[in-house]
Amino acid sequence: MALTLKKVLISDEVDPKCVQILQANEVDVVKDTKLTKEQLIQEIPKYDGLIVRSATKVTADVIAAASKLKIIGRAGTGVDNIDCDAATKKGIIVMNTPGGNTLSAAELTCTMVCALSRQVPQANDSLRAGRWDRKKFMGSEIFGKTLAIVGLGRIGKEVATRMQSFGMRTIGFDPIIPADVVAEFGVEWMSLEELWPLADYITVHTPLIPKTKNMINAEVFSKCKKGVKIINVARGGIVDEEALLEALNAGKCGGAALDVFIQEPPKDFTLVQHPLVVSTPHLGANTTEAQSRVAEEIAQQFVDAMQGKSLFGALNAQALSNALSPATQPWVTLGEALGRLAASLAGEVNSNTQVQVITYGEYRMQCRLIENNILVVE
Repeated sequence: MALTLKKVLISDEVDPKCVQILQANEVDVVKDTKLTKEQLIQEIPKYDGLIVRSATKVTADVIAAASKLKIIGRAGTGVDNIDCDAATKKGIIVMNTPGGNTLSAAELTCTMVCALSRQVPQANDSLRAGRWDRKKFMGSEIFGKTLAIVGLGRIGKEVATRMQSFGMRTIGFDPIIPADVVAEFGVEWMSLEELWPLADYITVHTPLIPKTKNMINAEVFSKCKKGVKIINVARGGIVDEEALLEALNAGKCGGAALDVFIQEPPKDFTLVQHPLVVSTPHLGANTTEAQSRVAEEIAQQFVDAMQGKSLFGALNAQALSNALSPATQPWVTLGEALGRLAASLAGEVNSNTQVQVITYGEYRMQCRLIENNILVVE
């Protein structure tokens, strides 16, 4: 069940720890961060593995050219720059580092809430320009305000616990995590329809998928309090940018803090330049600690896959991940051992060789693991 990864390409800037860990495990690593799409298509057939951040676009064309590729690793959380469907169809594992940038993204979100409530960037720009606009920048306390968190996974949880220390009420929605679980870290679970009219601030922490695209839209603004503030440190496109601009101009939205955009970098800076908008150029994971962490984690995940230990972070290989879990490893080992024994007894094994596996008991999953691993032994 171990993956053979002799040669790995790193096509985006990552911490040197990534290269060091792979090389220490006898992997030939090539780092080239200046490849065009056409050059990547030419180079990719040489490699068993590929590691990227967000700059490299691993399109269907790139994947089609990857004749040896077994695994694509994203040193970070989002994989919207990777065509996961094309990779899955070709049997290529796509994995990310789900926890590596959690704290950095959560801290930036909390920073955005504070900056938004007190108009810190705008006041800073005004003073730098030589003005003393003290009366112009009347802020509001966040104590006693309600923060609605859409997406209560790792980042959403960390945001909740931090903003509770400011005295904020935290409510939230997550389609997967139930109310009793989020209650353990102080969040009141609600449906989206219940959540919108109660929120003073809304922050989103979901992936960009069809169900979340333009989730914060004109209809949502019509259901929210007048002056609601929006924070997006997740993915561009979760907030409908046109609807947000209209809501800001109409006074329905009292401000927005945006780290991500539909197009990066934006070609139209109208939204970024709005006086009620605080914006940063996709800095959620841009801390030295986070970048060191995700680089180390993706390299170690590659090594674990090579050693047949686990496929932690695999997004499109659940069956294979299960096969590599500690609970199933004894059954995998048993299957491999029986396969070697059968091969030695059978003599020459070729395409005409027939194998019959007879098992007893009701352990269906374990039986399938035994059968599959008997058959993969060469």
